[in-house]
Amino acid sequence: MDTKITPDAIMQIGMGFWSAKTLLVAVELGLFTLLDSSPLDAQTLAGRLGIHPRSARDFFDALVALGLLERHNEQYSNTQETERFLVRGKLEYIGGFLEMANARLYPFWGSLTQGLQTGQPQNEAKNGENFFTALYADAERLETFLKSMTGLSIEAAKAIAAKFPWSEYKTFIDIGTAQGGLPVQVALAHPHLSGGGFDLPVVRPVFEEYVNSNGLSQRLQFFAGNFFSDSLPVADVLVMGHILHDWNLDEKLMLLTKAYEALPSGGALIVYDAIIDDNRCENAFGLLMSLNMLIETSGGFDYTGADCIEWMRSVGFRELQQQHLTGSESMIFGIK
Repeated sequence: MDTKITPDAIMQIGMGFWSAKTLLVAVELGLFTLLDSSPLDAQTLAGRLGIHPRSARDFFDALVALGLLERHNEQYSNTQETERFLVRGKLEYIGGFLEMANARLYPFWGSLTQGLQTGQPQNEAKNGENFFTALYADAERLETFLKSMTGLSIEAAKAIAAKFPWSEYKTFIDIGTAQGGLPVQVALAHPHLSGGGFDLPVVRPVFEEYVNSNGLSQRLQFFAGNFFSDSLPVADVLVMGHILHDWNLDEKLMLLTKAYEALPSGGALIVYDAIIDDNRCENAFGLLMSLNMLIETSGGFDYTGADCIEWMRSVGFRELQQQHLTGSESMIFGIK
């Protein structure tokens, strides 16, 4: 019998919800934001967070063991990663997305078995509700959500700004732009470019405030519309980030066709997502995100680079290339 084989990895995955919920609750309570000012001891930290003393130390030390906090001389502080990405108000804050995951996705994923057996979403739709309809009707919740999308996408946006040959183009528009994280990063990196973002009309004030705060209102503007019912705006480059995976195959092809039709000859479309590796065995995040599309949508799914290249080629794009961006994210771009 091979004594080197252990169940440790299986148990780590099987009980992974322990560590996930510990992180999500820490974000919910604002623990990392509280530690932005200075390190704190367990008693002070528990008091300010409203945590009962019984398990406070276990909670904080579990976060240390998970690599999410540091402890020196009984004082707890953020790691470099949590200080950068989990302090509310910072540009790269991804906690808004994690707060949404804690409040919504965590309980919905408890119905994964039912989703796999039925092929049906397991979110608010089970009760005849629509999360996005409610979200877009609440200005405060919408702003929080749009900001969280910036935190989630900003590293990919920086990579796109660095890796795509922007010097060959003059204008660009980000489709489904949310707060405008990608247009701002691209415009900051390339002063010769102008363009903006396309999204539903209700997004305009959030986009314009963010663009203005970065001093880019002269170069970036908001284009209002619905990419299902309206034509896409015209620019040398169109970008679709974290868009295609929300939709079924026919809808994906429709959106790619609309992009092709809106581009001039020689124009480019950039698609980026947590694109699954072609062998479908390495990008675990991309594959799990595709399962999340089962939970959240009626037909959405994530896809491999080969899939996307085939779809883009089928609607007319040529000179197709795939490039890794950061983490699980990659982009594919093609020319009209």
